Amino acid sequence: MGPSQSARHLARIALRQWRTGQTFADEILARLLRSSDLIAPDRAFTTELFYGILRNLSLLDFWIDTLRAERLDHDARDLLRLGIYQLFLLDTPEHAAVYETVELANPRNRSLVNAVLRSALRRKKQLTEKVKKETLSVRTSHPQFLIDRWTKTFGPENTAALCERNNRPASIYARINLLKISAENFLSVHSSAERLPRHQNFVRLTSIPSDALAHGHCYVQDPSTASACVLLDPQPGEKVLDACAAPGGKTGYLAELMRNQGTIVACDRDEGRIRALQDNLERLGVEIARFAQHDWTSGEPLPDAAAISPFDRILVDTPCSNTGVMRRRVDLRWRLIPKDFSRMREEQRRILRATISLLRTDGVLVYSTCSIEPEENEEVVKAITQEFPFLKFVEQVSLLPFRDGFDGAFATKLMRAA
Repeated sequence: MGPSQSARHLARIALRQWRTGQTFADEILARLLRSSDLIAPDRAFTTELFYGILRNLSLLDFWIDTLRAERLDHDARDLLRLGIYQLFLLDTPEHAAVYETVELANPRNRSLVNAVLRSALRRKKQLTEKVKKETLSVRTSHPQFLIDRWTKTFGPENTAALCERNNRPASIYARINLLKISAENFLSVHSSAERLPRHQNFVRLTSIPSDALAHGHCYVQDPSTASACVLLDPQPGEKVLDACAAPGGKTGYLAELMRNQGTIVACDRDEGRIRALQDNLERLGVEIARFAQHDWTSGEPLPDAAAISPFDRILVDTPCSNTGVMRRRVDLRWRLIPKDFSRMREEQRRILRATISLLRTDGVLVYSTCSIEPEENEEVVKAITQEFPFLKFVEQVSLLPFRDGFDGAFATKLMRAA
């Protein structure tokens, strides 16, 4: 099996594992690539095939169903997705796309896959024209319920722009970690890094700088993640709670803003995520973090709360639907269901209720998500300030991918009045 065929084979395995389990695509791909011996170009090709197919699932299935009205088994459909994605959206040379994909088919499906792909080649122009008359849901491969809710919130033009943006590979951004290196030194070593004028110490990169990450000189994160930290505005020497801290990008930035002076209590409910959080913060040179495994929805108090509270500032960066980062979470659209939004809203409110009692008078709490959904953002803030009238609204930041050019993010700054 040649390298390119091995890349296609691995992409096919990834599709099968994604289709038959509940694991997210990035975890599946990372695990498969770790155990493979593919060289860098073929690893990139595997990634392009797997993520590209997931981004265009409805579109590819529309073309397949137009070409083949009869029922297809799952393996045959995966192979046809693989072949048609290469032929129609990657412009892979026809012989390679058809021959290498057919070679992956089992004997029972080989002639079928070959026939459908050759028919697709003959009808390519007709099929690409035909799809232009289809709904936005088919053209951009987004579930109709998401398009309906976004159209209601943002209007049809912005919804179309959002869907198209979600289908483009995400840019690589990183925050230069000033606890370890100056911005000038980082930029002198990484000359291809492009500094972002309106986002202090954030850069756009052409590739992930493995050495810089290993030394803690930077942390890969979108500039939108800075909003909540800047709103919180932690000061050196203060006591800060990061209630939902893993994997640690915001925690690391808080420590930087505090110049590594004071205390940050960094919490997460999952033991594995706490370990990842500890590893990341150690690599970033964060010296002021204490760690606590805690589930804020459990009804139990934070361990040692009496000894370590009240806090001067609290960041509550809650779990959410992640609709603001859908471009990075390529399969998220297929995992979400309509009731997730109300479920997340209730969880977010429970987490906020559990943290509010730990905030000192005149202290600052920032509530943030990477969602663009009103019921997870403005509606949660409205409900919690009605429930706790001593929380006073100070300021709010809302970033929308189609308007602001970065990931979606929401953050509200509240102050606890006497």
